[in-house]
Amino acid sequence: MRDGDSAVAATLADSELKRMLDAVVALVREVAQREIIPRFLRVSHGQRKDDGSLCSEADLAAQYFLLERLADIYRCPIIGEEMPTALQQASWQEGSSDESGLWCIDPIDGTTNFINGLPCFAVSIAWMHARRTRLAVTYNPITDEMFYAREGNGAYLNGRRLPLREVTADIGRAVGGVDFKRIPKPLADRIAVAPPFYSQRNFGSSTLDWCNLAAGRLDLYLHGGQMLWDYAAGSLILREAGGQMCTLAYDDYAADDVWRRPVIAALNPVVFAAWRDWVRQSR
Repeated sequence: MRDGDSAVAATLADSELKRMLDAVVALVREVAQREIIPRFLRVSHGQRKDDGSLCSEADLAAQYFLLERLADIYRCPIIGEEMPTALQQASWQEGSSDESGLWCIDPIDGTTNFINGLPCFAVSIAWMHARRTRLAVTYNPITDEMFYAREGNGAYLNGRRLPLREVTADIGRAVGGVDFKRIPKPLADRIAVAPPFYSQRNFGSSTLDWCNLAAGRLDLYLHGGQMLWDYAAGSLILREAGGQMCTLAYDDYAADDVWRRPVIAALNPVVFAAWRDWVRQSR
Protein backbone atom coordinates (compact mmCIF):
# COMPACT_ATOMS: atom_id res chain seq x y z
CA MET A 1 0.00 0.00 0.00
CA ARG A 2 1.81 3.11 -1.26
CA ASP A 3 -0.73 5.63 -2.49
CA GLY A 4 1.45 8.71 -2.09
CA ASP A 5 -0.68 10.17 0.66
CA SER A 6 1.93 11.06 3.31
CA ALA A 7 -0.69 11.34 6.05
CA VAL A 8 -1.82 7.78 5.38
CA ALA A 9 1.74 6.53 4.91
CA ALA A 10 2.89 8.10 8.16
CA THR A 11 0.56 5.88 10.15
CA LEU A 12 -0.94 2.98 8.27
CA ALA A 13 -4.55 2.20 9.06
CA ASP A 14 -4.86 -0.49 11.70
CA SER A 15 -6.69 -2.71 9.20
CA GLU A 16 -3.66 -2.53 6.90
CA LEU A 17 -1.28 -3.32 9.75
CA LYS A 18 -3.44 -6.32 10.65
CA ARG A 19 -3.34 -7.53 7.04
CA MET A 20 0.43 -7.18 7.03
CA LEU A 21 0.77 -8.95 10.37
CA ASP A 22 -1.39 -11.88 9.28
CA ALA A 23 0.63 -12.21 6.09
CA VAL A 24 3.95 -12.13 7.96
CA VAL A 25 2.73 -14.80 10.41
CA ALA A 26 1.96 -17.06 7.45
CA LEU A 27 5.27 -16.21 5.78
CA VAL A 28 7.49 -17.04 8.76
CA ARG A 29 5.72 -20.36 9.20
CA GLU A 30 6.31 -21.11 5.53
CA VAL A 31 9.99 -20.16 5.55
CA ALA A 32 10.55 -22.32 8.62
CA GLN A 33 8.89 -25.33 6.99
CA ARG A 34 10.61 -24.91 3.63
CA GLU A 35 14.09 -23.61 4.41
CA ILE A 36 14.93 -24.03 8.10
CA ILE A 37 13.49 -27.22 9.60
CA PRO A 38 14.67 -29.45 6.70
CA ARG A 39 18.24 -28.28 7.49
CA PHE A 40 18.01 -28.65 11.28
CA LEU A 41 20.38 -31.36 12.57
CA ARG A 42 21.88 -31.52 9.07
CA VAL A 43 24.04 -28.38 9.22
CA SER A 44 27.28 -29.27 11.00
CA HIS A 45 29.12 -25.95 10.75
CA GLY A 46 28.75 -22.32 9.79
CA GLN A 47 30.88 -19.52 8.43
CA ARG A 48 32.36 -17.01 10.86
CA LYS A 49 31.37 -13.41 10.02
CA ASP A 50 33.42 -10.27 10.63
CA ASP A 51 31.74 -9.70 14.01
CA GLY A 52 32.55 -13.26 15.11
CA SER A 53 28.99 -14.58 14.87
CA LEU A 54 28.04 -17.63 12.80
CA CYS A 55 26.08 -17.82 9.56
CA SER A 56 24.82 -21.12 8.15
CA GLU A 57 23.42 -22.27 4.81
CA ALA A 58 19.99 -22.19 6.45
CA ASP A 59 20.38 -18.52 7.44
CA LEU A 60 21.19 -17.54 3.86
CA ALA A 61 18.42 -19.64 2.31
CA ALA A 62 15.83 -18.30 4.75
CA GLN A 63 16.92 -14.70 4.24
CA TYR A 64 16.74 -15.03 0.45
CA PHE A 65 13.24 -16.52 0.74
CA LEU A 66 12.07 -13.67 2.98
CA LEU A 67 13.61 -10.97 0.79
CA GLU A 68 11.73 -12.35 -2.20
CA ARG A 69 8.37 -12.59 -0.44
CA LEU A 70 8.19 -9.57 1.86
CA ALA A 71 7.88 -7.21 -1.10
CA ASP A 72 4.59 -8.94 -1.95
CA ILE A 73 3.25 -8.05 1.50
CA TYR A 74 4.47 -4.45 1.59
CA ARG A 75 7.16 -2.90 -0.57
CA CYS A 76 9.81 -0.91 1.31
CA PRO A 77 13.54 -1.16 2.13
CA ILE A 78 14.68 -4.32 3.95
CA ILE A 79 17.50 -4.97 6.42
CA GLY A 80 18.55 -8.59 6.90
CA GLU A 81 21.13 -9.81 9.38
CA GLU A 82 23.12 -11.64 6.72
CA MET A 83 23.39 -8.64 4.39
CA PRO A 84 26.75 -6.83 4.01
CA THR A 85 27.16 -4.06 6.57
CA ALA A 86 27.21 -1.30 3.96
CA LEU A 87 23.89 -2.50 2.52
CA GLN A 88 22.34 -2.72 5.99
CA GLN A 89 23.34 0.85 6.77
CA ALA A 90 22.12 2.12 3.41
CA SER A 91 18.76 0.39 3.89
CA TRP A 92 18.47 1.87 7.38
CA GLN A 93 19.10 5.38 6.10
CA GLU A 94 16.57 4.95 3.30
CA GLY A 95 13.94 3.26 5.42
CA SER A 96 14.30 5.66 8.35
CA SER A 97 13.62 8.69 6.19
CA ASP A 98 11.17 7.14 3.72
CA GLU A 99 7.44 7.30 4.47
CA SER A 100 7.15 3.65 3.44
CA GLY A 101 9.09 2.38 6.48
CA LEU A 102 11.44 -0.57 6.76
CA TRP A 103 11.42 -4.35 7.17
CA CYS A 104 13.99 -5.73 9.62
CA ILE A 105 14.56 -9.49 9.51
CA ASP A 106 16.63 -12.08 11.31
CA PRO A 107 16.25 -15.32 9.35
CA ILE A 108 17.55 -17.43 12.26
CA ASP A 109 18.17 -15.81 15.61
CA GLY A 110 20.18 -18.34 17.59
CA THR A 111 22.34 -19.70 14.76
CA THR A 112 24.85 -21.25 17.19
CA ASN A 113 21.99 -23.18 18.80
CA PHE A 114 20.72 -24.20 15.36
CA ILE A 115 24.12 -25.48 14.21
CA ASN A 116 24.66 -27.39 17.45
CA GLY A 117 21.24 -29.02 17.40
CA LEU A 118 19.82 -27.02 20.31
CA PRO A 119 16.09 -26.43 19.74
CA CYS A 120 16.07 -22.76 20.73
CA PHE A 121 16.10 -20.45 17.70
CA ALA A 122 13.60 -18.28 15.88
CA VAL A 123 12.65 -16.39 12.76
CA SER A 124 12.13 -12.70 13.55
CA ILE A 125 10.52 -9.97 11.42
CA ALA A 126 9.63 -6.39 12.33
CA TRP A 127 8.15 -3.55 10.32
CA MET A 128 9.41 -0.16 11.46
CA HIS A 129 8.25 3.35 10.67
CA ALA A 130 9.96 6.57 11.81
CA ARG A 131 12.56 4.39 13.59
CA ARG A 132 9.86 2.73 15.72
CA THR A 133 8.60 -0.84 15.42
CA ARG A 134 4.91 -1.01 14.49
CA LEU A 135 4.46 -4.77 14.01
CA ALA A 136 6.51 -7.77 15.05
CA VAL A 137 6.55 -11.54 14.60
CA THR A 138 8.91 -14.05 16.24
CA TYR A 139 8.49 -17.79 15.59
CA ASN A 140 10.17 -20.77 17.22
CA PRO A 141 9.49 -23.59 14.73
CA ILE A 142 10.58 -26.35 17.11
CA THR A 143 7.95 -25.49 19.74
CA ASP A 144 5.52 -24.02 17.16
CA GLU A 145 5.30 -20.85 19.25
CA MET A 146 4.29 -17.77 17.28
CA PHE A 147 4.74 -14.49 19.18
CA TYR A 148 3.32 -11.40 17.52
CA ALA A 149 2.19 -7.84 18.14
CA ARG A 150 1.07 -4.75 16.34
CA GLU A 151 1.33 -1.38 17.97
CA GLY A 152 -1.57 -0.53 20.25
CA ASN A 153 -3.19 -3.97 20.07
CA GLY A 154 -1.35 -6.08 22.63
CA ALA A 155 1.05 -9.00 22.25
CA TYR A 156 0.11 -12.63 21.73
CA LEU A 157 1.44 -16.18 21.70
CA ASN A 158 -0.57 -18.49 19.45
CA GLY A 159 -3.68 -16.40 20.09
CA ARG A 160 -3.22 -16.04 23.87
CA ARG A 161 -2.71 -12.53 25.22
CA LEU A 162 0.65 -11.90 26.88
CA PRO A 163 1.76 -12.16 29.58
CA LEU A 164 0.67 -15.73 30.26
CA ARG A 165 1.07 -15.41 34.03
CA GLU A 166 1.33 -12.80 36.75
CA VAL A 167 4.98 -12.22 37.57
CA THR A 168 6.54 -11.37 40.91
CA ALA A 169 6.91 -7.81 42.18
CA ASP A 170 9.84 -8.90 44.37
CA ILE A 171 13.20 -8.72 42.59
CA GLY A 172 14.60 -11.16 45.11
CA ARG A 173 12.27 -13.84 43.74
CA ALA A 174 12.80 -12.94 40.08
CA VAL A 175 14.24 -15.15 37.34
CA GLY A 176 16.56 -13.09 35.16
CA GLY A 177 17.55 -13.49 31.54
CA VAL A 178 21.16 -12.26 31.41
CA ASP A 179 23.44 -12.38 28.38
CA PHE A 180 26.97 -11.53 29.50
CA LYS A 181 28.19 -10.44 26.06
CA ARG A 182 29.37 -6.81 26.11
CA ILE A 183 28.32 -6.19 29.73
CA PRO A 184 30.88 -3.99 31.56
CA LYS A 185 33.19 -6.23 33.61
CA PRO A 186 32.38 -4.70 37.04
CA LEU A 187 28.67 -5.28 36.36
CA ALA A 188 29.24 -8.82 35.09
CA ASP A 189 31.35 -9.66 38.14
CA ARG A 190 28.71 -8.39 40.54
CA ILE A 191 25.93 -10.31 38.77
CA ALA A 192 28.01 -13.49 38.94
CA VAL A 193 28.82 -13.08 42.64
CA ALA A 194 25.89 -11.22 44.21
CA PRO A 195 22.88 -10.83 41.90
CA PRO A 196 19.76 -9.13 43.28
CA PHE A 197 17.48 -11.77 41.72
CA TYR A 198 16.82 -15.42 42.52
CA SER A 199 18.11 -17.26 39.43
CA GLN A 200 19.62 -16.58 35.99
CA ARG A 201 19.00 -18.04 32.52
CA ASN A 202 20.48 -17.49 29.02
CA PHE A 203 18.97 -19.37 26.07
CA GLY A 204 21.16 -18.06 23.25
CA SER A 205 18.46 -16.30 21.21
CA SER A 206 17.92 -12.60 21.87
CA THR A 207 14.55 -12.36 20.19
CA LEU A 208 13.24 -15.34 22.18
CA ASP A 209 14.59 -13.79 25.39
CA TRP A 210 12.41 -10.73 24.72
CA CYS A 211 9.42 -12.97 24.04
CA ASN A 212 9.96 -15.14 27.11
CA LEU A 213 10.08 -11.97 29.19
CA ALA A 214 6.85 -10.75 27.59
CA ALA A 215 5.24 -14.12 28.31
CA GLY A 216 6.21 -14.00 32.00
CA ARG A 217 8.63 -16.91 31.76
CA LEU A 218 11.39 -14.48 32.77
CA ASP A 219 10.97 -11.56 35.15
CA LEU A 220 13.83 -9.31 34.04
CA TYR A 221 16.41 -9.06 31.27
CA LEU A 222 19.86 -7.64 30.58
CA HIS A 223 21.99 -7.58 27.44
CA GLY A 224 25.11 -5.47 26.95
CA GLY A 225 24.53 -4.55 23.30
CA GLN A 226 22.17 -5.92 20.65
CA MET A 227 22.02 -5.35 16.93
CA LEU A 228 18.88 -3.88 15.34
CA TRP A 229 17.49 -7.28 14.27
CA ASP A 230 18.02 -8.64 17.80
CA TYR A 231 15.64 -6.15 19.41
CA ALA A 232 13.39 -4.75 16.66
CA ALA A 233 10.63 -7.37 17.02
CA GLY A 234 11.09 -8.35 20.66
CA SER A 235 11.02 -4.83 22.05
CA LEU A 236 7.54 -4.21 20.59
CA ILE A 237 6.27 -7.57 21.84
CA LEU A 238 7.47 -6.74 25.35
CA ARG A 239 6.09 -3.20 25.21
CA GLU A 240 2.68 -4.46 24.06
CA ALA A 241 2.72 -7.03 26.89
CA GLY A 242 3.11 -4.18 29.38
CA GLY A 243 6.85 -4.44 29.99
CA GLN A 244 9.31 -1.60 30.38
CA MET A 245 12.82 -1.11 29.02
CA CYS A 246 15.73 1.32 29.01
CA THR A 247 19.46 1.18 28.28
CA LEU A 248 22.53 1.59 30.46
CA ALA A 249 22.66 5.30 29.63
CA TYR A 250 19.15 6.34 28.54
CA ASP A 251 15.70 6.07 30.08
CA ASP A 252 14.33 6.40 26.55
CA TYR A 253 15.23 3.03 25.06
CA ALA A 254 15.03 4.41 21.50
CA ALA A 255 17.63 7.11 22.22
CA ASP A 256 20.62 4.75 22.28
CA ASP A 257 22.80 3.48 19.42
CA VAL A 258 20.76 1.71 16.74
CA TRP A 259 23.51 -0.82 15.95
CA ARG A 260 24.70 -1.72 19.44
CA ARG A 261 21.93 -1.09 21.94
CA PRO A 262 22.06 -2.37 25.54
CA VAL A 263 18.82 -3.32 27.24
CA ILE A 264 17.60 -3.34 30.82
CA ALA A 265 14.02 -4.61 30.97
CA ALA A 266 11.36 -6.17 33.17
CA LEU A 267 7.69 -7.01 33.02
CA ASN A 268 6.61 -5.80 36.47
CA PRO A 269 7.14 -2.02 36.96
CA VAL A 270 8.41 -2.40 40.54
CA VAL A 271 10.96 -5.00 39.47
CA PHE A 272 11.93 -2.83 36.50
CA ALA A 273 12.71 0.18 38.68
CA ALA A 274 14.74 -1.89 41.14
CA TRP A 275 16.62 -3.73 38.37
CA ARG A 276 17.39 -0.54 36.42
CA ASP A 277 18.75 1.21 39.50
CA TRP A 278 20.81 -1.81 40.59
CA VAL A 279 22.36 -2.28 37.14
CA ARG A 280 23.26 1.37 36.70
CA GLN A 281 24.82 1.57 40.15
CA SER A 282 26.84 -1.59 39.52
CA ARG A 283 28.32 -0.94 36.08
